[in-house]
Amino acid sequence: MDREPSERADVCVVGAGPAGALIASQLASEGQKVVVLEAGPRFDRSKREQQMEETIRPGDHGSVWEMGGDRDAFSASGDRYYPLNISRVKGVGGSTLHWQGMVMRLHPSDFDGSHDTDDPAWPISYDDLRPYYADAERALGVAGDADNPFAPPREEPTYPLPGFPPSYSDSLFAEACEQLGITMHSVPNARNSEPYDGRGPCVGYGTCQPVCPSGAKYDASVHIEDAEAEGTKVIDRAPVQRLVTDADGRIEAAVYATPDGTEHRQSAREFVIAAGGVETPRLLLLSANDDHPDGLANSSGLVGHYFMDHLFAGAGGTLDRETRQNHVGFLTSECHQFYDDPGQAVARVADGETVVESSDEALSPLKLEFLNYAGPSPVELALSGEEWGDTLLSSLRDSYGNSIAMGGLVGQPPRKENRVTLDTATTDDHGNPVPDIQWSWGDRLERSLSRANEIQHAVLSELGVDISWTVGPADTGPAYHHMGTTRMGTDPQKSVVNPQLQTHDVPNLSIASSSVFVTAGSMNPTLTIAALALKCADHISERL
Repeated sequence: MDREPSERADVCVVGAGPAGALIASQLASEGQKVVVLEAGPRFDRSKREQQMEETIRPGDHGSVWEMGGDRDAFSASGDRYYPLNISRVKGVGGSTLHWQGMVMRLHPSDFDGSHDTDDPAWPISYDDLRPYYADAERALGVAGDADNPFAPPREEPTYPLPGFPPSYSDSLFAEACEQLGITMHSVPNARNSEPYDGRGPCVGYGTCQPVCPSGAKYDASVHIEDAEAEGTKVIDRAPVQRLVTDADGRIEAAVYATPDGTEHRQSAREFVIAAGGVETPRLLLLSANDDHPDGLANSSGLVGHYFMDHLFAGAGGTLDRETRQNHVGFLTSECHQFYDDPGQAVARVADGETVVESSDEALSPLKLEFLNYAGPSPVELALSGEEWGDTLLSSLRDSYGNSIAMGGLVGQPPRKENRVTLDTATTDDHGNPVPDIQWSWGDRLERSLSRANEIQHAVLSELGVDISWTVGPADTGPAYHHMGTTRMGTDPQKSVVNPQLQTHDVPNLSIASSSVFVTAGSMNPTLTIAALALKCADHISERL
C-alpha cells in the first residue's frame, strides 16, 4: 500500500472513527483534497463471520480487533482503575466496529445546564445542534419510532428507518412498568431495519458486540469508503507521532510513522484531530515544542482535564417463566422518564403505594435500559459444557431461558482532577509516553447509581423476579464513553476549543470528538459526536 504523504492536501484528518470519517466524506464531496491518517489497520469485512465465531467459542482468543501490546499500552494511576483497552478499537471504523449501536440525542437540559446540579452549560444550545442531529441520523441510518414522550423536540416526526419491534422480554417488563406508572419506549438504533445505503437489514446474528457480520449495524468504514470514492487518501497503520507548528503558530505538518518505522510529514491547510477522548489530548501533549511547552492548544492548561464517562447500573435475576433473553443482541426498549427528573417518586398506580421515595438531592440524569441479553446464551452453555445429546439438551433447558435484567447509564460530573496525561516512565512501540488515566467518582455519581438501582429493583420486584445480582456504587464500571478532555467554551482560559470546534490557540486545528463535551449527560454519545463532526466540517468548509 502507498503510505507516502500526499503532495497537496486541503485537510488532514487524524483518526478514521465516526467523527473523522464523516468529516472526510463531507469535505471530499465538496471537492476538498483530504488525507486521513489512522493508527490502526483496515479490517477485512469478509472475515467478520470468522471473527464472530472466534468470539463465541470458549477460551481466550484475544481481541478480534487486534488491540493490545506495546502499541496500545496505557497507565491508570487514579483512585479508580480505568480498563482502557476494553473499550478501544484502533482501525478504520474506530470503536463503531464493536459498539452496540444505540443513538439518542442529548437533552436541551444537558446543553443549558438546567439539571438540578452545578454542571456548567455548553457554549452551544440544543437548537444549535438540532439540524446536525437530523443529518447525523440520516448519515448513520437510524431506525427508530417517535414514541418517546421524554425525548427532545425533533424537526421531523420520523426516523430515516422504521424502529425495531419490542423484544419478548420487553413485553414482560411492560406489565410491571404499567403498574408502577413507568413509561417504556423504543430505542433508536444505528442498524438497518430494512435495506439502506447499500447495506442489508439486520438478520439477527445477535453478536452486535463485538462483531456485526452482516454489516447491518453502521460503522464508520461506510463513510471512509464514501470519502475514498470522492478522492480521499486513507493511510492506515500510520499513527501520528506529533503535530508540527510553523513560525506563525499554525500546524505545518502531521508527522506519522509507517509499519517499517519510517516517519513522514503530511502537510495541509487545515488539520482535524478525531482520535477520541484519550488519544486526542495525548497527541496534543506529545506535540509540545518551544512555542508550546505545555502541549499544543494548551494555553489554558486544560488539555486532558475533565475526563468523564458513563457508569453502569444494573440488576437482574430469574423469573418463574420464559423470558427469551439472548434472542436479540441489542436493546429495543428504554425509559428516559428519570432523565430530567431523577428524584421523582415511584408509586403503584392502582393503590398509590410509594415503592421509591422522592429525593431532593442533586442527581445525575438516569437512563434506564431493559436488557435483552441476561444470563448465559445456549451457545455459550453448549460450547463450554462437556455433555452431549439428550443430557446436554436437558442441561440447556434447566440453565437457559428464565434470566432477566435491567441496566442503565449514569453520567459522571465533570471533575478537573479526572484527566488524561502522559506516563513518561512507560512508552509505546514508537517510544512515546503512553496515556495515563487519572479517574475518580465522587458522591453525586454514587448517589445516582444507588437511585438507578432503587428504581430497577422496584420494577424487577413488581415483575416477580428473584433478584440475585446488583451492580451499583460498590462494583460498577465504565460504559467506555470517553468524554471531556478538550472541552468546548468561549473563554480561551477555561476551554480548549471554541463553539466552531476550532482550538483557541491554533487557528487551523479543529477537534471533532467527544473530548469537546462539557458535560457527559447520560445518553450514549455517538450521535452527538456525529452531529458535532458535521458541524465541524461546515466550519472548516467556510474557512477553506
